[in-house]
Amino acid sequence: MQLPVGYHRFHKNKFLNYQLNRWYSLGYSRKEDIEMIGKNIHSFEDYVRQFEAASDLAEKEGRLKNAATYLRASEFLISPDDERKIPVYKKFIGLFDKAFSDEKFERHKIPYNNSFLSAIKIPSKTDEIRGTIIGIPGFDAFIEEFYGIWDYFTYHGYQVIALEGPGQGGSRRLYGQTFTHDYEQPIKAALDYFAIDDATALGVSMGGYWIMRAAAFEKRIRRVIAMPPVYDWLEMTNPFNRNLARWFLAHRKLTNFFVRLKMQVGTLKHTVNNALFIQDKSEPYDAVVWMMGMNKEYLNSHLIDQDVLLLTGENDAFQPPVLLEKQKQALINARSVTDRIFLRSEHADQHCQIGNLGIALRYILEWINEKTLNAGW
Repeated sequence: MQLPVGYHRFHKNKFLNYQLNRWYSLGYSRKEDIEMIGKNIHSFEDYVRQFEAASDLAEKEGRLKNAATYLRASEFLISPDDERKIPVYKKFIGLFDKAFSDEKFERHKIPYNNSFLSAIKIPSKTDEIRGTIIGIPGFDAFIEEFYGIWDYFTYHGYQVIALEGPGQGGSRRLYGQTFTHDYEQPIKAALDYFAIDDATALGVSMGGYWIMRAAAFEKRIRRVIAMPPVYDWLEMTNPFNRNLARWFLAHRKLTNFFVRLKMQVGTLKHTVNNALFIQDKSEPYDAVVWMMGMNKEYLNSHLIDQDVLLLTGENDAFQPPVLLEKQKQALINARSVTDRIFLRSEHADQHCQIGNLGIALRYILEWINEKTLNAGW
């Protein structure tokens, strides 16, 4: 599949514009549909309704991959406390499986913590299996929406296992698994389940933190890719703000008050509500604790002794290049460290290279091929 190139102005709101570009860049949307949806969005609820309507129309017209993508996009901004949340998710999964029924992928339920983790396995589409890639999504993403990413590598001899850890996707919605930053645990469960002892691990968005944490403790990960890294959220700001953030952690009631006050802004409301949903918590304070839990001490970068690839975009608004630089400096024991900052001139400067995913996938593939060939383990 040829992924589209270009980051477009679909909406004046930067967050909504990014999301609209996200669904288009992932390869299963029509530009004319996204343009029309963007014109009719004036609120988060408009976003939900417009994508739901676009999904219904695409399904009626037999454009099932479009329909599944648009339904996923609609689910994205349905509040976790909305009774539509789980039914829309289940409908999306059914529609996705129907839309991709001609693809050779398997759904798996990985035993974990008295329940299961959601995973899909896509076999190599060549006569050889050059290796295994473990892929994980980020904060509010599903493994299904990144199918085009996972599938790309199968055309080049790799089998891909895409996993949703505790708190993510179906692992939370279907199997009740709540979040843990100890991502080495679900990765271990997946490697055990599939009997894999040599894997490349790719974390997308916030998955770039959790996959690095996993690599610090799970050595069956031989090569690790953060697209992009987080390292430590507080490293994005100055010492005064870092101390202020830590002060708020010691004052639960005050933190709850101020976060609730600022949650009138849609983007923050979505972020806080989703952080609480994946933990099965209710107070905004717990969202702050969760976010602050993604820090350099807990990451244990000094324990990472594998080959590492760090990627970001020069204008990434979520996980900016400063975090990549900090992460790179902390990898004092890595076998090798490669980094790549994509540029606006490449249409790949946004978060997770939305705008030109193809250039990032080609770079990742070349790096994996090189490190696999020269493994020497």
